[in-house]
Amino acid sequence: MQSKAWLAQIVEEPLDPEMPICDPHHHLWDYPGSRYLLDELLEDINTGHHLVSTVFVECNAMFNADLPEHLAPVGETEFVQGIAAMSSSGKYGACRVASGIVSYADLCLGEGVRQVLEAHLRASPNRFKGIRHAASWHPSPDIKNSHTNPVEQMMLREDFLSGFAVLAEMGLSFDCWCYHTQLQEFASLARQAPDTVIILDHFGGPLGIGPYEGKQDAVFHHWQDSIAQLQDLSNVYFKLGGINMKINGFDWHKRDLPPTSDELVDKTAAYYEHCINTFGAERCMFESNFPVDRESVSYGILWNAFKKMTAGLSRVEREALFHGTATRVYRLAPEPGRASE
Repeated sequence: MQSKAWLAQIVEEPLDPEMPICDPHHHLWDYPGSRYLLDELLEDINTGHHLVSTVFVECNAMFNADLPEHLAPVGETEFVQGIAAMSSSGKYGACRVASGIVSYADLCLGEGVRQVLEAHLRASPNRFKGIRHAASWHPSPDIKNSHTNPVEQMMLREDFLSGFAVLAEMGLSFDCWCYHTQLQEFASLARQAPDTVIILDHFGGPLGIGPYEGKQDAVFHHWQDSIAQLQDLSNVYFKLGGINMKINGFDWHKRDLPPTSDELVDKTAAYYEHCINTFGAERCMFESNFPVDRESVSYGILWNAFKKMTAGLSRVEREALFHGTATRVYRLAPEPGRASE
């Protein structure tokens, strides 16, 4: 994770500071040498933008070592439920951290995943909304596969599809993390499950390292063609963000200075604009992907970039992108002082 000193070299005043924001994708963890818990998250989000709620997404943190392996991920829900309860006390500010929780369950358990999902619901009956079983896989040794150790074409396997079917039965959503080379596989999954709410994380992972290094234009056009097949799949929603990771190839982390919001707009706006124009604000939501994207950019700068990208949109569209779509898709409770949307 980049140092505070490196990120602090670029500071901007927050644009449109009254715009309510739900950040639907961040992590919390405490790994050796890397800590990102409530204090660290609040330090990032308390930079002048109006954060009112967040959604936690699984990151293999705090699995319960005392439970059988397939149930161990429930420990992560218990861990985040505790942090969310701290936030709900109001003692840490107005933002309701982890108002929604997206945990992990191994869908390759098939029907057996139901037991795991029920345990997640018992651990957090008011916040657990769904799961992410990361599927990002690539044959290149230069590209790391997901922390869940997926296999090739996992989303098409019979056992995975059997487990996936349980989500709709239980009214739970699915977050997908894959690479742009897997978007056809993802589309096949989404077509087979029209009753399941599916959120595609990080634009579907356009790669910029390994065999894709220096080929950003070609990757964009491949991604653009691949994502077109999702246009008529109304159960699919899009997280716009998570594109400043090292794997995306913009190499922000290698610079002496972190990027400004204008530089982010210049290099990445085409992805955001294409999704918004193709799928509409009602199917798109901005995300921070912190602290992973913190390797490249500070929190305040990132949200300034989002606001600059949408300066020409209507207030209704902007409210959907910054808050409304996320709270609706994740079925979040209304924040204090706000009516349900």
